[in-house]
Amino acid sequence: MWTQARYILMPMFILSLMPMAYLTRMMRSTVLEVINEDYVRTARAKGLSETKVIYVHALRNALIPYVTLYALQFGWILAGSMVIETVFAWPGFGRLLMDSIRMLDIPVVAAGLTTVAALYIGLNLLADMLYTLLDPRVVNR
Repeated sequence: MWTQARYILMPMFILSLMPMAYLTRMMRSTVLEVINEDYVRTARAKGLSETKVIYVHALRNALIPYVTLYALQFGWILAGSMVIETVFAWPGFGRLLMDSIRMLDIPVVAAGLTTVAALYIGLNLLADMLYTLLDPRVVNR
């Protein structure tokens, strides 16, 4: 088990470092922005515990822009996985697409890019649907 985990640690770290840093910074700034809103102060004035105020009132509203950014970062992860699979010589979808581009195999490139585009559009659609769970007011706009 540890032999297999050893080979995945470096690619996983490289692939997740940039999106993780960006998403963490954005989550911090959106929570700090939401924490000064009137409804959070009202929740504190009602006597709710600080953890309940943060997790129920502030975090739910801070997740709305975060969901969008998370869905958009999927493109970074897809592009990065193509490079990671090529550099670390892993067989996978990204390496297939890179080898097909190198060999000018147009049907495989077209099918691969169509699949990537469909995944990207599907994830962004899922993010838009998650808005209604996080903020029901989005439906009425």
